Amino acid sequence: MNDKTQGIMAVSGSSAAIFWPGAFIFGFPGVMGPLWQNMFQVGKGPIGNTLFFVLAAVGFFMFFVGHWQERFGTRKMISIGALLCGLNAFLIAYASTLPILYLWAFLNGTASCFIYIPALTTVQRWFPEKKGLVSGIVNLAFGASAAIMAPVFGHLLNSMGYFTMNIILAGAALLMGVGAAWFTGVPEMHSNLRPKGQDIPVRPMESERSLTVIESLQTKNFWFLWLTWAFQGAAGIAMVVLSVNFGLSHGLAVPWAVMILSSFNITNGLSRIIMGFLSDKWGRTGIMSLTFFAAGCAYLILPHMNTFPALIILSAIIGFAFGTLFAVSAPLVADCFGMKHFGAILGLVFTAYGFLSGILGPSLGGYLLDLLDDNYFIVFNYLGMFCLLSGFFIRRVVPPERVRKIKV
Repeated sequence: MNDKTQGIMAVSGSSAAIFWPGAFIFGFPGVMGPLWQNMFQVGKGPIGNTLFFVLAAVGFFMFFVGHWQERFGTRKMISIGALLCGLNAFLIAYASTLPILYLWAFLNGTASCFIYIPALTTVQRWFPEKKGLVSGIVNLAFGASAAIMAPVFGHLLNSMGYFTMNIILAGAALLMGVGAAWFTGVPEMHSNLRPKGQDIPVRPMESERSLTVIESLQTKNFWFLWLTWAFQGAAGIAMVVLSVNFGLSHGLAVPWAVMILSSFNITNGLSRIIMGFLSDKWGRTGIMSLTFFAAGCAYLILPHMNTFPALIILSAIIGFAFGTLFAVSAPLVADCFGMKHFGAILGLVFTAYGFLSGILGPSLGGYLLDLLDDNYFIVFNYLGMFCLLSGFFIRRVVPPERVRKIKV
């Protein structure tokens, strides 16, 4: 099997492995939110906390997974994540109290950590000259999975009930994730299968100087990226739990309210491959800034709109910016700091998303809505300001010019 085929299989396996964590993070809470409010007799704030626990796990584990993969390899990390994602899906079927729901959320975030950074590391090592494109493909699977599965979650819930639906989803996630993990090895794993004397292609990024974790923390690039993730991450992830209830507050039936979440997730997915590809050609920070400013304007306009098409379009703009944040940040980290310690550095960037975004976005937004009697004007305005601030922060990230030295 040649390098190109192995690389394509690695991209496919990485994308399949991240599919179910994406569906459970970006789609499941939004669809199940109204049901969980009734099940646990709570308001929007406690349900919004589910994403806080998801992101807390991300903030805690991303750095460690990025470090562990350097020792144990990406395939083992992805296999652990796939097992955890599938087995954890059984837990939610038996959730009878809020602490169990929060445990499910935390474990789901943990599973995504074990898959996401190793998957991005794998594909960028196979295709270093197309980092944005292949990162975008993996991120497309991560984000678009919810667009595909959110209507399916709603249909399965209505047709077979909560318990049976979750058991079936758990089995599907377990089989697909574990099977996909087998194909996610990095190029170094396959070099021992090559006939002796056959040259191994030198990949451009591998010969470039990489910063250590400590060195990266001493740069302004790292901290402006960190701030971008804190605020744009909060603005993006908040729509996962706010969108369906926002539609219901406008008198929409549940299937139509779910369409607002679906429009967010469709562009959340599509932008990941589109903007990942374009970032290879047009630069990364400029297109990120443009989408963040657009999302800020969309949030500021959203509470004044009452028509269904307007709600769909504005939600889609916010989703497009959120997907761009994911797709372009990974290659931007590689551009700024190199690939040697990519996983650990990206994991540290994700601490902003994990420890701040969940609090500032879905949790605070949910509690404010409970306190202000569903006044979305205030919530959407502060989330819009987060997007605008992020547009300025990302412009301050300036990747160094990297000299490519190809060994002959």
